Amino acid sequence: MVFLSKILFFTSHHGFLTVIALFLFFGLLSALTKKWVLLIIAFVLSIGNVIGGQFLNAWFLNTYGTESTAVITSDVETSSTLNEQRIHDYEAIVKKTDGSYITTFFSTTTAAIYPIENAIRIPQKEKSFPVKFIPGYEKNIVILYNQSDEGRMLLKYQKRAPVDKARIQYEADPENQEFIREYRSALQNYLNEYDDPEYSAKLRQLESK
Repeated sequence: MVFLSKILFFTSHHGFLTVIALFLFFGLLSALTKKWVLLIIAFVLSIGNVIGGQFLNAWFLNTYGTESTAVITSDVETSSTLNEQRIHDYEAIVKKTDGSYITTFFSTTTAAIYPIENAIRIPQKEKSFPVKFIPGYEKNIVILYNQSDEGRMLLKYQKRAPVDKARIQYEADPENQEFIREYRSALQNYLNEYDDPEYSAKLRQLESK
């Protein structure tokens, strides 16, 4: 597991060097075996690593890793951009299983984040957040964003969106039975996950009505 973690760390953090290594390896095999299809394999693997290298790393670490915490110690904005946003280089310290710390690094484009989704969310500097790693190679981490304080706040905000939508409809037409049912259902779904006295009171008012 440690060896595989080292490989995935290298391929996800050093994409250009990985491409060179793949073409050198498969190019040599191709020359020795006279099977030029191996160069196509090198090309496909290179493209796959560029597109999903960090996603594979995130899945691997979340599936087989041990949970701990990390803290970002440096956040440097670079001149490069991704989707019109500046790419950042990060340095962090990771708490090992024995309680000591080790340093690591990642960037906006190489960070392994779980759950895997079409979004790059990095915790704030100086705040502890949960991660997973393979013991023995703690430099390679996956950020468990939804379990961080920021992630939990974001999830709570996203869960409130249907409630706010239903509330606006209900307040515009309080006698509309469809709006009442939707508002009640949204409140109930929210309260199934979060304890909120204000929303509980609103749900009781709807039920009594």
